[in-house]
Amino acid sequence: MTDSLADPLADPHLRYPGHPADAGTHTGPRDIVILGSTGSIGTQAIDVVLRNPERFRVVALSAAGGRVHLLAEQAHRLGVRAVGVADQTAVPVLREALAAQYGPRPLPEILAGPDAATQLARFECHSVLNGITGSIGLAPTLAALEAGRVLILANKESLIVGGPLVKAIARPGQIVPVDSEHSALFQALMGGARSEVRKLIVTASGGPFRGRTRAELAGVTPSDALAHPTWDMGPVITINSATLVNKGLEVIEAHLLYDIPFERIEVVVHPQSYIHSMVEFTDGSTLAQASPPDMRMPIALGLGWPERVPDAAAAFDWSKAMEWEFFPLDEEAFPSVTLARHVGSLGGTAPAVFNAANEECVDAFLAGRLAFTGIVDTVAAVVEEHSAGGHTAPASGTSLTLADVLEAETWARRRARELAAQATAEARV
Repeated sequence: MTDSLADPLADPHLRYPGHPADAGTHTGPRDIVILGSTGSIGTQAIDVVLRNPERFRVVALSAAGGRVHLLAEQAHRLGVRAVGVADQTAVPVLREALAAQYGPRPLPEILAGPDAATQLARFECHSVLNGITGSIGLAPTLAALEAGRVLILANKESLIVGGPLVKAIARPGQIVPVDSEHSALFQALMGGARSEVRKLIVTASGGPFRGRTRAELAGVTPSDALAHPTWDMGPVITINSATLVNKGLEVIEAHLLYDIPFERIEVVVHPQSYIHSMVEFTDGSTLAQASPPDMRMPIALGLGWPERVPDAAAAFDWSKAMEWEFFPLDEEAFPSVTLARHVGSLGGTAPAVFNAANEECVDAFLAGRLAFTGIVDTVAAVVEEHSAGGHTAPASGTSLTLADVLEAETWARRRARELAAQATAEARV
């Protein structure tokens, strides 16, 4: 376990030109760029920033472009120097919304187009929070790392689809994870030497369908799947939690972040979502990180690392009785974690194919064009076809390029749409 991408024991004093050398004793607010500012992670990060103005200063924001009035409000409230929007057609409305907020004062610089977030990832700052959803976050992730920024990573897909690319340029400890599970592992790993780690235990809430058999999942509707019992997330992540694809992605992410073999990464179902993950050490002890389910806590840890942000989120009231349950994962009803381990071991472009095919299948399910169980079945079929030679790709990560990833994703999306349509047609016969 050497040179881990997310190493809590690595030197946290990663700098950009002109930043104080000691990140732990900075003389003023830490400059932050937030990518995906109008999404769930971004809005919660801004809440943390606004409650801690002496610690953090947001200098730039980016968003897809679907919520330009919120983006303009955020920019004005935070006093940012630049705003990016992926949808170029949203610029006139964004400019108008900014003018309404700023009045006669100068507007922030506006960047537009698919590369806007990537450009802002290189902006002069201490840390970049990548809260973009989907593999489109890969280019900004690489840009932030290449620029020497501390990467506060909520965009797990960029690491999963571009693992070898990220590992080739990231310095040890340059990434601080925001996923609640990986933040928990990050914290628990401080409890011992890396050579003493026996396994990582990633917890899963089990989603809304915990305890159901595969047969009982066949008739699940989108509204059923969007009703997550614990977390309030966007539709794609919520469906991924219902299929447990999200947990499969997190297993791959844990492998890449902490250099632990797949056979030493375990998934256990914990419905209350109080324990976010655990590390078992060679002496038999297990360290768990626990807190009420609130993403502001891991976000605040990422923003403030190596310091904690006081009162980032509510703590437990230990004077009240609580019930904490743990169950084994039903891999027959939810085969996505097993599939993800296979995909992770294949390496190369296989993770990109897995992720892209899943995104297409989730869209098809939400649109009523694919059964719930058809999501993982279709993804598995696409992965199998890819690994059998249905699409040319590097066999290992050593020769992987960004072009390879993008090409594999394009193929996987097209093939997933074809297979989903075929499955729908067969179901109607």
